[in-house]
Amino acid sequence: MELLGKSKNELRDLCQSLGEPAYRGGQIYHALYAERKSDVRQMTNLPAAFRQRLAAEAQITLPSVKQRYTSQDGSIRYLFALPDGSSDSDKQRPASVEAVFMPSDGRQTICISTQAGCAVDCQFCLTAQLGLIRNLTAGEMLGQVLVALEDASPKAAAATDAVRTNIVLMGQGEPLLNFDAVMEALRVLLDPEGVGVSPKHVTLSTSGIIPGIERLAKEKIRPKLAISLNASNDEQRDALMPINRKYPLGALLEACRNYPLRPWEHLTFEYVMLGRLNDSADDARRVVRLLINLKSVKVNLIPWNPGELPYRESSPEAIEIFRQILTDRGVPTFVRYSRGRDVMAACGQLALKDISNPPLTVLG
Repeated sequence: MELLGKSKNELRDLCQSLGEPAYRGGQIYHALYAERKSDVRQMTNLPAAFRQRLAAEAQITLPSVKQRYTSQDGSIRYLFALPDGSSDSDKQRPASVEAVFMPSDGRQTICISTQAGCAVDCQFCLTAQLGLIRNLTAGEMLGQVLVALEDASPKAAAATDAVRTNIVLMGQGEPLLNFDAVMEALRVLLDPEGVGVSPKHVTLSTSGIIPGIERLAKEKIRPKLAISLNASNDEQRDALMPINRKYPLGALLEACRNYPLRPWEHLTFEYVMLGRLNDSADDARRVVRLLINLKSVKVNLIPWNPGELPYRESSPEAIEIFRQILTDRGVPTFVRYSRGRDVMAACGQLALKDISNPPLTVLG
């Protein structure tokens, strides 16, 4: 039986089924997530006899690291192998998936995948070329975090890591199309008795799946929400993000207006800057009109990261003009340069690529 991905209540039920007190499940939960014990035999908060029995009947299956690609900026792209049989209830196909670890002064960010591949088909994103391979389980998502944390600081206290760790669900896949498993993983990540990351430090990015946004709004414990906008009108967004034909801008923005923000929270809109396509001053003015009546929003402008796709980067001058127009009209706007571009670890580059011949940067 697989332990990774199980909630505290599931572990309690498991212990009772084995003839042990329910509170043993809480002890396993703490050892697995808070202490990051990846071997049952290391769970010294359990009696030796129970550890021995549990080790014979259960396992903790972390993703297997096939390759680590280390960027000049210190970021690490992980290529993980996910084995068959990773789910108790549903045999999963073997798959490969990626996560990215990004260290910086005083904090570290882990970008994780929620699906192997992606079905949303954003035209400027290399992940779309993979198509959807399968959904990931909660355990497979949590495993990406645990492996990256262990690699980063194997001797550090887990609680210390959690305080300075950001988690972003922005890797392969559309999180809201794997809603139940994503929420199972998030409940463990956000639980002070689990991995213990603050909701202020966890962000879920969506292409705009309205039913998923509405479901997320009803969750008592949830991450911050980011919307991939990437266009200034429906015609443009239809071409760049085919999901817009199902969930067009008017309906998406209405869902955003209805989304309940916490007092400390902003709704973030991400806008990938594509040279001579969506980066004009007129585009910026249209984005202002889309967002100006929403409360507590901010915009992250993301320069497009090169790949084998027919797009080009926006010039620094175009990005600055775009940013200034939004800022001058009261929309807080920031330029977010991606980390790990040289190892295909940046936003939109996760497509299981060999980096022996990295793509050239094209300015426009």
